[in-house]
Amino acid sequence: MSISARNVKRHLTGQIAWTVFLGFFAAVYESFSHGVYSPFMIFAFAVPLLLAVLPYALLLFKRADPGDAALGLWSAGVVTLSVGSVYQGVLEIYGTTHYLVAVYPAVAALLLAAGLIAGAVRLWGRR
Repeated sequence: MSISARNVKRHLTGQIAWTVFLGFFAAVYESFSHGVYSPFMIFAFAVPLLLAVLPYALLLFKRADPGDAALGLWSAGVVTLSVGSVYQGVLEIYGTTHYLVAVYPAVAALLLAAGLIAGAVRLWGRR
C-alpha cells in the first residue's frame, strides 16, 4: 500500500469513527431530552457520512492522492460543520438561539473551499 493510499485510509477511518460517534451521541442526547427533538441533532451524523466518508472512499477506490493538506483542510471543514450542527441541535432542544451559530457554516465553507482548492491544485499539477 502506498503512502497516499495509507493517508486517505487514515482520514477515512477517522471520519467513519466520527460518524459513528455522532450517531451515538445524538441518540444518547435525545434520549434525555424529554421528548424534544432537533433535526440538526438527529442528522448530524449525515454531515461526515456524505461529505467525508463517501468522498474519501471514492478517492481510495480511484487511487487519487489530493495531498495531506487538502485532506486535513477538508476534514477540518467537515468536523466544523458537524460540530455546528450538534451545537444548533443542542440550542434547539434547550429552546434558545444564539447569533454565533452562523459562524460554523461560514468557517466550514472556508475550510472546505480551501481543501477543495488544495486538492485540485495537487491533482491537476501532477498531470
